[in-house]
Amino acid sequence: MERIGFIGLGIMGKPMAKQLLAAGCEMLAFDIDNAALADVVAAGATASTPSEIGRKCKYIFTILPNGDIVKNVLFAKDGVCEGLQSGSIVVDMSSVTPTESIYCAQELQKKQILFIDAPVSGGEPKAIDGTLAFMAGGERQAFEQILPYFDIMGSSAMLVGKNGSGSTTKLANQIIVNMTIAAVSEAFVLAAKAGVDLQKVYEAIRGGLAGSAVLDAKAPMMIARDFKPGGKISINHKDIKNVMNTAHDMDVPLPLTAQLYEVMQYLKVHGHMDDDHSGIVQYFEMLADVTVGKEG
Repeated sequence: MERIGFIGLGIMGKPMAKQLLAAGCEMLAFDIDNAALADVVAAGATASTPSEIGRKCKYIFTILPNGDIVKNVLFAKDGVCEGLQSGSIVVDMSSVTPTESIYCAQELQKKQILFIDAPVSGGEPKAIDGTLAFMAGGERQAFEQILPYFDIMGSSAMLVGKNGSGSTTKLANQIIVNMTIAAVSEAFVLAAKAGVDLQKVYEAIRGGLAGSAVLDAKAPMMIARDFKPGGKISINHKDIKNVMNTAHDMDVPLPLTAQLYEVMQYLKVHGHMDDDHSGIVQYFEMLADVTVGKEG
């Protein structure tokens, strides 16, 4: 395998980088968080800078908080692109807008560099065990070169279409995931108010049509009142904002998603941005004056 660069070692990026290292990949890594970088260096990576990664690596993976940071890491002075050679491939696994992904692809194309927008789904648990789902946009030849790395970090990877398609698919994914969490929240607030055993409610419904990966991941966290983030509300708040902006640009009304965004705005005002998005339940608890699960 080629030497790879990996930029972004947050909740998702760090375990993803470790999966690649465990598989024997040679890696130059960068993050502004020195502790996160040291952790990945201890696992076998070499600490580096964006510009050095661009000079020394054919394949560069980024997973960063938002599109502005992605563009800065790639295109700013001392960024990745300063040293990138023709034939390199940049894979952005961040959750950004399709417009931002297309911009990156077009700028890189000027240097004969291929770009794949490949956001992921699965949250921290699936990043840790290497079973993420990748939804990719870009050219097939680039996708096929990167596929072995996707296979290390995930259990599925699909080329959806041209650049921007992966980011569009992730926006659709985020609507479904976060709306489902909101629906689970409403349901469990109702059950809590009625005094029904919430664990038994969960066990009773999970095998029926209401069962889902989201229910299995988030209902136990609500019941345990464990909002340690695998996917922070702040990241999902940003994603839903991207959904709404993209939908408005396309004249697509999304009334339910718009309401969900306002729910997240409430949680932002009340200091819950660092909670896991299972913490969306706290908004519905406030409305009903009831607590799902037990404190502590």
